[in-house]
Parts: sequence; C-alpha cells; structure tokens
Amino acid sequence: MGYDFHLDDDGPKLIEVNTNAGGVFLNAVLAKAQKACCSEADRALIGARDNHFEASVIAMFTHEWRRQRGAGSPRRIAIVDDRPEEQYLYAEFVLARQLLLKHGVEAVIGDASKLKYERGRLRLDGNEIELVYNRLVDFALDGPEHTALRAAYQDGAVVVTPNPHNHALFASKRNLTLLSDPAALEAFGLSPELRSRLTGIPRTTLITPDNLDAAWQSRKDMFFKPLSGHGSKAVYRGDKVTKGVWAEIARGGYVAQSFAAPGQRMIEIDGAPAPRKMDVRLYTYDGQMLLAAARLYQGQTTNFRTPGGGFAPVLAV
Repeated sequence: MGYDFHLDDDGPKLIEVNTNAGGVFLNAVLAKAQKACCSEADRALIGARDNHFEASVIAMFTHEWRRQRGAGSPRRIAIVDDRPEEQYLYAEFVLARQLLLKHGVEAVIGDASKLKYERGRLRLDGNEIELVYNRLVDFALDGPEHTALRAAYQDGAVVVTPNPHNHALFASKRNLTLLSDPAALEAFGLSPELRSRLTGIPRTTLITPDNLDAAWQSRKDMFFKPLSGHGSKAVYRGDKVTKGVWAEIARGGYVAQSFAAPGQRMIEIDGAPAPRKMDVRLYTYDGQMLLAAARLYQGQTTNFRTPGGGFAPVLAV
C-alpha cells in the first residue's frame, strides 16, 4: 500500500491511496546510499534498515500466499506489467526480482500479454506461475491483453497481489468521497475518534451532472482526478483547467478534491538554492510501515521531470 500526503500548516492531508504503489524498492536502495554518506541518517531514516525492509518484503509475499493457500510459500513469482522493459520504473522490477532471488524465491519479470492460462495453470514462457506481483494499472484486468491473468485470478488458479478486489476496496477514488464525508461516516456508525482521524482527507466529491455547474464555479479551489487514473495522468489543478479540459471532466469519471497545498523544501541545484514542492508517501503492508519516501517536483502535479526532483529519503528529526 502507498499513502500519499501533502504537509501544510494544518497538518498532513491524505490525498491518495494506492494498492500498487511504485518506488519502494528504489527508495530502499536510495536509503542505503544516504546511510553510506551520512552516519546520522542511519538513525533517522524511517523504516529503511536493510534487515527490516527485506524481511518485511519476503514476509509480505509469503503472507499473501498463505491467505489464499493456507500454508507453504510460492515456488515461482512473476513480476508483471505491460511491456515491463519500457516502463519508467523497470529498474524497480529488477531490484524486486534480485531481492526475491537473494532469499531463495524464484522470480521472473514478464509481460502480462505473454501469460497463458491452460488446463488450470498460468504459465509464462512455459513455466508455471504461482504468484503474480501485479504492477499493471489496468486495475480491474479488463484489457483484452490481460484475459489470461483475469481468468486465472477469477478461477483461483494463481495468487495475484495486489488484485482487483484490493483496488476496489482500498484504492478506488470513490472511497475518498465517503471517507471525507462526515455525515456518511457518522451514518456508518464510526466512533468520534475514528471520524476525527479521517479529517485529514480533503473533501472529495464525485462529479455528476447535478453538481457540474457548482464544481465549475468552485474549480479554483479543487483538484480534478480520474476515477481510474494513476501516476498523476489526467489530473488537473482547477485554476489551470481550460474549457477543453472541462469538457473532458464533464463527461464523467472524475472526482473533485479540495485543494491541499503541498509542502516545500529548499534544495541546491548547481550551487544555487531552489524551492521544490514535496509530498510524502508511506509504504505499508498489513497496517505496518515498510518505508517512507518523499517526492520533490515543480508543476501542477507530481512528476519525475523536474531538475533536482524525484524521490528523496525521509528522516525523523
């Protein structure tokens, strides 16, 4: 899981929840580099110590297996995406495979379209796959190129993690419309303490024909996000929305989230100080922290194109 926060004077604001959060393996390596150059960082880095992180990752895959199979461990894990070698985070897939191999788990990286499902077995290049580490952004596995994986998942022939059920339950942006609605939470019977904990989620509403005009009028205080979006794609800051973009939003499939200003840090680029926006991502599994990381950027939304931007370690001071 990945929980993305903006930090401002009013405290942390949870703006996004992800079930296939990218970057954790890259940030674990980044933490090692930070510790190598600065001994103080070793004590301050949040959840990044080698033995803790690696053991937690192996335990995570084992637990996912046993939740569905009861006992034992998977013999072969496939790290799956569309055209994985072309993905921006391909290096992370390699790191994940290396970690699994180091701990005695056979692991391969594969293209989802190359999977074959025959006679109750999911195979990649002729080899049976028992667990899929799913990095696809087709969260419901609806694409025709994912037919084999979807069928094997529905038949229980393979353990898929994260899977469509996980995404619908935890990461669908529709959930934010309920989690940020005090009246709905009270109607659900949540205690005042739990409702108080959820006040850090900016108010989020589903865009419908009924509230379209009101959303347009208040757009300068909003962020607009597609329900099935990922990686800041098709995400728009309201004060930058053009009429053409608004026509796309008006067709539906979007939520409007109250604007939560990102935090800011000063960094040094070519010897000169420069400001960068920042968010913080907490990587977790089963309610426990694996690692924390920040993303530095400029522009409307998080990106990895900003000079001096990208992932950065988080230290507790």
